[in-house]
Amino acid sequence: MDQLKQAVKAVYDQFDASHDFQHIERVLQNAEAILATEPNADHEIVRIAVLLHDVSDKKYTDTKDEENRLIDTLDLTEAKKRHIRDVIESVSFNGGNELPAKTIEAKIVRDADRLDAIGAIGIARTFAYGGAKGRKLYDDEEETRVNMTEEEYRTKNTASVTHFYEKLLLLKDLMTTEKGKQMAEERHKFMIIFLEQLKNEREGKA
Repeated sequence: MDQLKQAVKAVYDQFDASHDFQHIERVLQNAEAILATEPNADHEIVRIAVLLHDVSDKKYTDTKDEENRLIDTLDLTEAKKRHIRDVIESVSFNGGNELPAKTIEAKIVRDADRLDAIGAIGIARTFAYGGAKGRKLYDDEEETRVNMTEEEYRTKNTASVTHFYEKLLLLKDLMTTEKGKQMAEERHKFMIIFLEQLKNEREGKA
């Protein structure tokens, strides 16, 4: 695990602050909290999948070469390697076109990652990514998309606040583990409060 952490850190250090190694550390922390309530889960699969889940993030790369290389260095059975790949594949939101999380390990990693997309950290990450991509803070003329393809989700340069309505505010109800659902509640409420305050300030009401 220590060697894998160092290897993936070298990858994530190339990404912006929204998907750096600190993100991975927080997702690991979330995963550990959920694992404590899921005794039947394979802890090794979960931890490795968390470390690797953003190595091939489509926002930063078009290939899975580095992900596959790192998985192939692991001293695991082919079945476990395939399981890790399946877990990683099921994590991404993809504009609502996500793959089903079929195993408890996939559900844990997905919830752990999505918990880091909401709440105070989620707010900070949204604007960090938006800043890195030159996005507007908000755009009152922009319509929230309800149904979109993965390509539409990834290619339109929407304002950061729009992203809350197209993804982040949806995540609470998409949690798959009981612990994930519990942890998401307070974070979701905080985003609502933030968006209300932001609206009041930009309209001169606060």
